Amino acid sequence: MKTNRWSPFHFANSKIAKNRVIVPPMASQTADNDGFVTSKTLEHYKNLSESKAGIIFVEYSFVHPSGKGESHQLGVHSDEQILGLRKIVEVLHRGGSLAGLQIVHTGGKADPKITGQALIGPSAVQVPVKGWTPEIPEALPRQNIPTYIQWYVESAIRARAAGFDLLEIHAAHGYGLNQWLSPITNQRTDEFGGSHENRQRLLLEITQAIKTETPELIISVRIPGQDYYPGGISIKDMQLSVNYLEKAGVDLIHVSSGIGGWRRPEGKSGEGYLVKDASLIKQATTLPVIGVGGIEQGITIDQMLSQNKIDFAAVGRAILKAPKLWHLTELASK
Repeated sequence: MKTNRWSPFHFANSKIAKNRVIVPPMASQTADNDGFVTSKTLEHYKNLSESKAGIIFVEYSFVHPSGKGESHQLGVHSDEQILGLRKIVEVLHRGGSLAGLQIVHTGGKADPKITGQALIGPSAVQVPVKGWTPEIPEALPRQNIPTYIQWYVESAIRARAAGFDLLEIHAAHGYGLNQWLSPITNQRTDEFGGSHENRQRLLLEITQAIKTETPELIISVRIPGQDYYPGGISIKDMQLSVNYLEKAGVDLIHVSSGIGGWRRPEGKSGEGYLVKDASLIKQATTLPVIGVGGIEQGITIDQMLSQNKIDFAAVGRAILKAPKLWHLTELASK
C-alpha cells in the first residue's frame, strides 16, 4: 500500500504520529516579555490542534536571553517556564497530535534592544538579512562554547519535563546554528570553522549531548537544504551533514531554507517549493524527512509521499488560517 497523508508513522521510541501532516513551528508572538506562556499562547495552540495533524511543533523558543529574536518570543531558558509549556503539551495531546518544541539561539539575528546583551555568533560577521541590517556580532570565544552547548541541553531537559514528544534543534533560517554552518558567517580558524566538517561540529556536539541527556525524546533537526545566498551552504554540504546527524542519533530531518531566511526564495513558486531540496537530502539518509514550502492541499501531499520525495509534509499558513476547516477538507475523510 502506498504511503499517503493518512498513513501513521511509528518512531523508534514507540511514539506514533497518526498521519503524515505536520504543523511546523510558526512564531505566534503570544508569550509575555520574559518568554512565558500566556492564555493567548494556549488559545493559539488549542486552535492549531483542531487541524488534527500528526505532529504539531511549538514555535521557536530561545534557549538563553542573549538569543532572543523578538519581544514576545517563547522561551525555554528557565525551569519556571516548564509549567506553561506543559499546558501547551496537554492541549496538543488532547487534540491527538504528538507535541514538538523547537529550540533556538538566534545568534547574530538577535535584537540587542530586546536582549540588552551583545550579539554573539561564530565570527564578527554581519548576518545578511533582507530588508534589515543587523549589528555585527561578537565572535563567541572558544572557552565559552561548552556553556553555549549547555544552554541547548538544559532546554532539552525542560522540554522533557514538560512532556514533549519531540525536540527540534533549529539550524536553519539564518539563525544561530545556521550561522555556524555557513561559510558566509563562520570564518573561524579553530576546530569549529574552516571546512564544512568543522563548521558542522557545534551542531553535532549539541545534538549528541541532547541525545545522551534526553534519549526519550524524538530528536528533529531543522536544516537548510542550502543557504539560498551566494557563497553559502550547498545541497552537497547538507547531504554530508545528514549522514553525521544520523550517526549522532537524530530521528527526523526537517528541510527548509538557510541564511536567506524563512521567506520564499526568489524564483521559487507553487506548492512544495522546497520539496526538491528535501528530496535530495532524503537520498542521502535513511532518516525520515519533512518537506516544506507553501504546501496547502492533501492531494499534493499524497503525490509527494507516493513518489517517495518526503516522509512528512509541513503545512503552515494553510492550517494557521483555518485549522478546523483544513482538517475537515483535507484530513477528515479518505
